[in-house]
Parts: sequence; structure tokens; C-alpha cells
Amino acid sequence: MRIIPPKPFTFEAGERAVLLLHGFTGNTADVRMLGRYLQKRGYTCHAPLYKGHGVPPEELVKTGPEDWWQDVMEGYQFLKDQGYEEIAVGGLSLGGVFSLKLGYTENVKGLFTMCSPTTFKSEELMFEGVVRYAKEYKELEGKPKEQVEEEMEAFRKTPMATLKQLQELNLEVRDGLKKISVPVFVAQGRLDQVINTESADEIYNGVGSENKTIKWYEESGHVITLGKEKEQLQEDVYAFLEGLDWQSK
Repeated sequence: MRIIPPKPFTFEAGERAVLLLHGFTGNTADVRMLGRYLQKRGYTCHAPLYKGHGVPPEELVKTGPEDWWQDVMEGYQFLKDQGYEEIAVGGLSLGGVFSLKLGYTENVKGLFTMCSPTTFKSEELMFEGVVRYAKEYKELEGKPKEQVEEEMEAFRKTPMATLKQLQELNLEVRDGLKKISVPVFVAQGRLDQVINTESADEIYNGVGSENKTIKWYEESGHVITLGKEKEQLQEDVYAFLEGLDWQSK
């Protein structure tokens, strides 16, 4: 079976732009439905694809947060180059971490995070998550079971400096929360088993902005954008965006 690689997307609509950011081991498909929803309501949406994502897992471990941050910044610059002067940003998991970083490094209109960590779990648990992703990817490729097991044995021996770098990124962003003054919306699935859900409260309490909201989704897990309450999440993100101080119509 041939896996169709995910791609960045740009859904054009009005003058208000939203940069949508996916998570670690995820891809743009995770924020695509949200992007279409917002496009239908007048928001131009752009989602970059991070290096090493949506490709064989051996490529993922050759990249790291610095590469992905560069992709985020290129996505932000892409919208500016297209003439969008007002840009909001939001992301799932690691994408939300990058959204927070944009909140204190760039001039964004507002930001929202969805199931985003302030600290990742131990490197061992993170590594197991990457191993699961790698196995699922290889199985989707339609490889024989014996070949998958053989490749996974080699993959488990791959050094993963990426995981330590992710921990450092989270600490850096956590320290920067107090510098965020733009409006913030924090969305968190109550059933999220990938991150420590206390992160949502830590983000909400840590950001310097006085205009901030947090909402818990009782029936949602980690990939909240595709879960049971995705329609409610879409409405809530739209309501948040509508409440920002846009100069354009």
C-alpha cells in the first residue's frame, strides 16, 4: 500500500488569517477539518507541515524542534507575504506550544492551544509513543509482519536527541508564558492520556494576558480536533476568533 503523504494547506477566505499548527508525529490532517470550518466562516487558514512528519519515521528522528520552529516561522511569513496583516495562531499539542512561543515573539492577534503540554512525560514514555507511531506507519505501508518487526528492531536502537530537545523547548516556552499579553484560549480534553492534563491549568494560569479562557472537553482525548466533540471545539475556536480586536472585516 502506498501512503499518500500529507501536505501543507492554504484555505483562502477573508482578510483575517489563522496559522494552524499540528503536533509531534502528527500532520496537517489533524487540523484540516478545523481549517475548512474556519474558511467557511471567512478566515484564511494556512497549515505548514513540519520536516520529518508524514514521511517514514526514520526521517522524523533526523529532525528536531529547531527545524519545526523554522517551518512555523516560514508559515507565519508566508501569510505575511500574501498580504495578511492580522494573524491569529492556534495548534494541537506541540503546535500549541509553538503558538505560545509565537505569542511572545511575534505580533499575533490572539492564540489558542489544544491539548498542549507544558512538560512532556519522561523520555522513555515519549520514546514509546514514537515507536508506536513508527510501527503504525510501517503497517500502513502494507509491509509483511516479519519485515515490520525487523525494521522496528533497528528503529528502537536509533538515537533520539529530538526527545531531549522537546523537553528543553517546553521549559523555554513555560518560562515565556508571562510575556504573552494577547488573548488566549486553552482547550483541553479530559480523557487525554498523551500529556499531563494539568498542563492546561499551568498554561492558563501562566500566561500574562488578562483576556484568557480555558475549557475542558469531557469526552475528548488528545487529538481533540478529530474527536467526539470536534464540532463544539470548532464553534468555540470560531467564537474566540470573533472576539478578537480585528481591524479588518
